[in-house]
Amino acid sequence: MTSRDGSIRCAIKEYRRRKGLSQDELAELIGVRRQAVYDMESGRYLPNTAVALRLARVLGCTVERLFAEEAPAAEIGGVHLLNEAEAAARLSLAQVREKIVGVPLQGVRTMPFKLDAADGFLLADKTFDCQIPRAQLARTLLVLGCDPALSVLSGLIPRVAPGIRAHTVFASSRQALLSVNAGNAHVAGIHYHSFGPSGGNIEAVRSLSPDLDCLLIAFSVQEEGFMVASGNPLSIRTVEDIANGRTRFVNREEGAALKKLLDTQLSQRGMPSSEVKGYTEEVYSHSEGAMRVASGNADAALGLRIVAESFGLAFVPLAVTRCDLVIPSDLRDHPGIAVLLDVLQSSGIRRELGSLPGYDSADTGKRISG
Repeated sequence: MTSRDGSIRCAIKEYRRRKGLSQDELAELIGVRRQAVYDMESGRYLPNTAVALRLARVLGCTVERLFAEEAPAAEIGGVHLLNEAEAAARLSLAQVREKIVGVPLQGVRTMPFKLDAADGFLLADKTFDCQIPRAQLARTLLVLGCDPALSVLSGLIPRVAPGIRAHTVFASSRQALLSVNAGNAHVAGIHYHSFGPSGGNIEAVRSLSPDLDCLLIAFSVQEEGFMVASGNPLSIRTVEDIANGRTRFVNREEGAALKKLLDTQLSQRGMPSSEVKGYTEEVYSHSEGAMRVASGNADAALGLRIVAESFGLAFVPLAVTRCDLVIPSDLRDHPGIAVLLDVLQSSGIRRELGSLPGYDSADTGKRISG
């Protein structure tokens, strides 16, 4: 909660809940009335030094974690848009080094059925009207990738550090990597299969972003393949069943790791892409492909087991791949990156990933390179 003048952000409620304390219990522990705790959490009252120190001791954190000075919301500077957007577009915002990056909360590249509160609004002159304290942008991570479990990672980050946020944006492995290389995101999730002898993800970084000094940290291992109608009525089992000229297929866009997987398997079998009905029909996400199959407008689409099961579809596995996180080395001291790296070493993320269909967390947090 931010104080009424917008200058001080109070995180008492977040830390109190993490400790499992009620307002009454916290009030008793620090020697104040319950109303005082309520007023502090709602931004109506800032405590004196003695009370602030008692709060920090009871809640197991520093005073700076509980109370932070912030600039009020205002229209500030220009914004670099990750995707094209019209004036008045709703934006998610983050500061990447000295650049403010805006992600339009609309269009085919956004996650379907998901509405986030806007951090700001794009103005006609390509500046933006910021709706949150300016300092909060510097504590926001922008994570790009197409692994749905990246949203789980982003959700765990503020639990560990309530002052840190993370926005997850759907992007192909190529788009995510190139955006990080251009300084338009903090983290890229990539899962290339066969890009060279040293492992697909390492070779992809060397090929697509040769000057990027970065860490590669293992995130998840997942099953990839074809999403098909419930019960698999066409008995699709292999790539050959897709390339029969009859099966209605929808592909992923150029640069997507799953498209590269399909191309590799077709090439290994000496099968031209022209034999795949719908090879040039592209969708921009696993979910969009699943919706095509679920609605009867396609017989098969590339995707993950977890997405197929979420839409009530059957799944035909083709490969197991590892999603690695690409983190520029100069951002290791970013407060959000530090928290992200801590979360990757936690039992919480392993338990979350291990509970998801088609996932394995054995390598989570392992340093791959850098």
